[in-house]
Amino acid sequence: MLLELFFLILASCRTGESKRRNVLLIIADDAGFETDVYNNSVVHTPHLHSLAQRSLVFSNAFTSVSSCSPSRSTILTGLPQHQNGMYGLHQGVHHFNSFDGVQSLPLLLSNANIHTGIIGKKHVGPGSVYPFDFAYTEENSSVLQVGRNITRIKLLVRKFFQTHKEEAFEQRRKKEENKGNAKEEERPFFLYVAFHDTHRCGHSQPQYGAFCEKFGNGEMGMGRIPDWTPEYYTPEQVKVPPFVPDTPAARADLAAQYTTVSRLDQGIGLVLQELRDAGHENDTLVIYSSDNGIPFPNGRTNLYRSGIAEPMLVSSPEHRERWGDTSQAYVSLLDITPTILDWFSVPYPSYSLPGISSTLVHLTGRSLLPALVTEPSSWHTVYASQSLHEVTMYYPTRSVHQGAYHLLHNLHYRMPFPIDQDLYVSPTFQDLLNRTRLSEPTHWFKSLEQYYYRERWELYDSRADPLETKNLASDPSYGAVLESLRQSLQKWQWETGDPWVCGPDYVLEDKLEPRCRPLYNGL
Repeated sequence: MLLELFFLILASCRTGESKRRNVLLIIADDAGFETDVYNNSVVHTPHLHSLAQRSLVFSNAFTSVSSCSPSRSTILTGLPQHQNGMYGLHQGVHHFNSFDGVQSLPLLLSNANIHTGIIGKKHVGPGSVYPFDFAYTEENSSVLQVGRNITRIKLLVRKFFQTHKEEAFEQRRKKEENKGNAKEEERPFFLYVAFHDTHRCGHSQPQYGAFCEKFGNGEMGMGRIPDWTPEYYTPEQVKVPPFVPDTPAARADLAAQYTTVSRLDQGIGLVLQELRDAGHENDTLVIYSSDNGIPFPNGRTNLYRSGIAEPMLVSSPEHRERWGDTSQAYVSLLDITPTILDWFSVPYPSYSLPGISSTLVHLTGRSLLPALVTEPSSWHTVYASQSLHEVTMYYPTRSVHQGAYHLLHNLHYRMPFPIDQDLYVSPTFQDLLNRTRLSEPTHWFKSLEQYYYRERWELYDSRADPLETKNLASDPSYGAVLESLRQSLQKWQWETGDPWVCGPDYVLEDKLEPRCRPLYNGL
């Protein structure tokens, strides 16, 4: 009887113990679906393939903004760019920052005694909003070294785990000295590895090639990354995305991109091996995605599906039921913060931010953990919000993607759509410009004029028209769909404190009772 009571007490104690839980978040830079995980068999990505076998693969994952810093701010706050204040790029003359009062993911996790680390491209600010205990980023290192040198990244990940172990050992030593308690107290960790591959570098470091595909390849003047075995592709091999011009210039551009995809994949393999070597493979939630669309025409900086669709793999050691499965649920990068908070059982605080009302901030994303158990039946809506990329690229757009239908609202539709610097100097875009100027065939699915000048409202049936070429907004038979999506989009804008909610034909008056006042400007 006493023995049974002993085992009963022991079992209850074990049940009460919380499981050790950690998070590894891996974000690629301007990466798309160039992997066999998403049916591109040309690019060699064995490590992403291996991760996918231990993950739920989402086929309808989207960023909420197609720009580097704004997207990274949404990943680390769970708030759209118009709500957290990171309207455009953070670095240099652009100088955008999140509001000082934003309660970011690393801040909340640090307050919950979780060890936080970042390696690679940070690209957000201010530092007080995005603090990390362990940080090797462009703020204190070369972004090429911490974002593309996969050997350096491997060693930094190893250093993070060593630091983590040493901290736990020191904590145990102090406990032994003070209380005689020999139990080791190891904090949970959140490690964010932000690769700089597969971003273009023709504008910033042209000596390394259009995508920095030559950086570290061992050739004269390129340096050598010891752990990287470069893989090269010919223009004839590449699989041209439908939204990219099928020209020799674009194919050569894609071949260079593929080489950096392979480097990214090998880097991911090194990071995951360090996780295993540190003994954390079976207690760590691993999330892989990218910040925005690929840097080609109709891709990054656009809220078309080609600019916001993202790869996303979520691997949980505690949820193996759907390993290797594919989910059709609509999910967003806005869901990453709620997912990680849910994993750590950290509540989201009550607070307010500058905005169109004094209502409390809340996350409009959701935890993805339930999807790891069973396929959601009602996750079919995602929202997106773009204001700027570079400081000169002001073209505010809002969108909602619900089921088959995708609605975009181009607020400044009378202006030409702006082009960012590194896309402009790219071989693909220069070829497109020259072909257009010389009235030669562009081998693109739209003209440059159509790309520059857009309708105010764009409505597409993305399932029947995946390239989003036929605008249904003026078709009376889609009037009910248009109105329903407009109302849904505007409701989300009010809910997230969007200062642009009334544009372009109304002005927001928010000092008394928030409402839109007409401008009678003919729009």
